[in-house]
Order: sequence, then structure tokens, then C-alpha cells
Amino acid sequence: MTDSTAIATRQQFDLSPQTFEQALTFSNYLADSDMVPKDFKGKPGNCLVAIQWGMEIGLKPLQAMQNIAVINGRPSLWGDAVIALVRSSSLCEYVIEEDDGFAATCRVKRRGEPEQYRTFSMDDAKAAGLLGKAGPWTQYPKRMRQMRARAFAVRDVFPDVLKGLPVAEEVQDMPTERHMGDVEQVQRAAPAAPQPAYTPEQFAQLLPTWRNAIAARKATADSVIGKIKTKGTLTAEQEAAIRAPFDQPATQAEPVTDVQPKGEPEAMAEKTVGERMHNAATLDALFEAADLIGEVADPEARARLTQYFDERKFALESE
Repeated sequence: MTDSTAIATRQQFDLSPQTFEQALTFSNYLADSDMVPKDFKGKPGNCLVAIQWGMEIGLKPLQAMQNIAVINGRPSLWGDAVIALVRSSSLCEYVIEEDDGFAATCRVKRRGEPEQYRTFSMDDAKAAGLLGKAGPWTQYPKRMRQMRARAFAVRDVFPDVLKGLPVAEEVQDMPTERHMGDVEQVQRAAPAAPQPAYTPEQFAQLLPTWRNAIAARKATADSVIGKIKTKGTLTAEQEAAIRAPFDQPATQAEPVTDVQPKGEPEAMAEKTVGERMHNAATLDALFEAADLIGEVADPEARARLTQYFDERKFALESE
């Protein structure tokens, strides 16, 4: 083998893995090495992810280990690697960085597009809460302004080159996520028990009142049915009976007739109480009239008045 062949062979040596098994083996070696950043030391999983990220953006494995940082749980690129990737791309015509002592400016031009620029000033740093912050912003403010202007420019103009990776200097200044406590487990309320069904007798007894309220235009069939369903269930046939067309306009239910027993003039007459409930225009007036039911002597009359109260109450609530 000639010397030139040996030199060519040495130049072709590359540790880039070609299979997943090779990548796993290489990651284990890297994690055991003392020449990797602390985020990768003893963490072959982190090494494997960094290698994959590097391959996607065009960095060799060892370049990826040195230029991809894990900050606040996010992989990011150091600023010098960012500008190196952009300048090496065929899409980039130039990157020019300037600083006037107060604001940094980064001018970039993508092939086939007009020049764009981004700036980052001390006023921007103050607004972001970075001015006077302990660390690089106090020691190297010019460098930090440069990194911020660069990050804004290249991320906006060359997102396809960076594959969405953020810039490390920018991520370092972001507040870490705070633990807000355990998620409260909200128990679902048990489903409400089904409403009891109206018996045929109950339905037949109440149907005229419902129909009269609809006929008198004090309620619609839908509102009547909706209110009924809050108290009980209806069959399809019962709903149809409520909605059935009227041959003749119906009138409001008449008050119960007087069946006051003779010989008890001191007792409240059924007719008097019924008329008061019939003439009640509000629920308050109806309840006031209903207070007189207890003064009616005849138990059967009180039962009729109580039923009539329920009918009037429903009619007034439906208005």
C-alpha cells in the first residue's frame, strides 16, 4: 500500500453509525467518555437522541455532542453551530452581524429572497427582564445581544435548515417550568335517576289542563312537554296526544263549583277560594289564594281545590 493510499484510507475513517445497533453501541461508548458534556455523561439515551438530531441537521456525531445542549429539558443548538449550519447551506447568500454598542443587528439573505434583518437592543433586554441579570448578561452584554439578534434572524429566515431546533442562548433565558401541583381528579356526578312515568290515570287527569294552556296560547306544545319532562317521562303516544290539533279553540279550565255543605256559613266556601285562584294573575297571588284552602270544611272540596291549584300553577309557570 502506497503512502497516498494510506493517507486516503485514514481520511475516510468515520465513526458515524450506519445502523441502529451501531448507534446504540456508539452511544454507550460516548456516555462512558470524559469528553462529552455533563448532560450526556452516563446517559446513552441522551447521546443517541443527540446523534439523531445531528444527523437530521447535518452534524457528525461528535459535532452533535459538542453543539447540541439539553436546556430545561429541550434540545437546542449553541449559537456558533447555528451560524455554521446556515452559512454552509446553499440557501444562504450571507450573514452579517453588527453592534453599535446599544443594539445588535443581524442581516441575512436567503437565495432568491430580499435581505432581512433582526435587532436586539438594551431596551429589548430590559423589557425581557435580562438587563442586569447575573451571569453573561452582566459580564458579556454585547455578546448576548449578538446571540439574540442572530437567533431571531436565522430562525425566521432559515427554519428548514435548523429543523425547528431553538438556540441555546435563547432557551437559557427562558424561565423553567414550575410544578403547579397534582392534577385534581374531578369525579363525574352519578347520572340522575330517571323520572317516573305518568300513569294512564294521571295523564288523563292532567291532559285537559295542558291542552287548554296550549289552546289559550299561554304556552306552546314544546314548552309544555319540556316542563312535563322535568317531573316525569312521557311516551310517544302521550306526546302526540298533547300536540294533537284542536277542533275548536279550548278555554281555560273553569274554577271548581261550590259544594260547600249547608249549615256551615262560617267556613270558607269552595267557590270563593276557586274564584280567587282562577283570577290570580301571578304565582304570588295564586299562593295567597291557596292559603285559604285549609279553611274549607269539606275534605273532598279541599282535594278538588288542591288539584285546581296544581293546574293553575302549571298554567302560570308556562306563560
